[in-house]
Amino acid sequence: MVDALGNPVAFHLTGGQAHDLEGSDVFLPQMQAQALLADKAFDADARVILPLLAQGKTPVIPSVPGRSQKRDYDEDLYEERHLIENFFCKLKQFRAIATRYDKLAVNFLAGVHAAAIVILLN
Repeated sequence: MVDALGNPVAFHLTGGQAHDLEGSDVFLPQMQAQALLADKAFDADARVILPLLAQGKTPVIPSVPGRSQKRDYDEDLYEERHLIENFFCKLKQFRAIATRYDKLAVNFLAGVHAAAIVILLN
């Protein structure tokens, strides 16, 4: 999870085959922001949209193409999602992160934390 400026706020490591929603179950309860900017993978009523609305937060998530009733979202605010993607691009500049050299998840997560510190310091 990153903040509005694209700075990392929290990390959660899931399996390589896990869907993006696995991370949302961990991040949504601790989210401090008033809006969540996410891609179409997070268009899930029960797991994402309804809990956000119950907390009084705004989901800025476009609807998946197969959804029968499209939800409205703030398209101008959604354009700022590139800051999230920019952080992941910076993170993948580190070869050990991009190629996942570490065999143990704990070591890989430590490398992600170290790379994030370097990104923040630059």
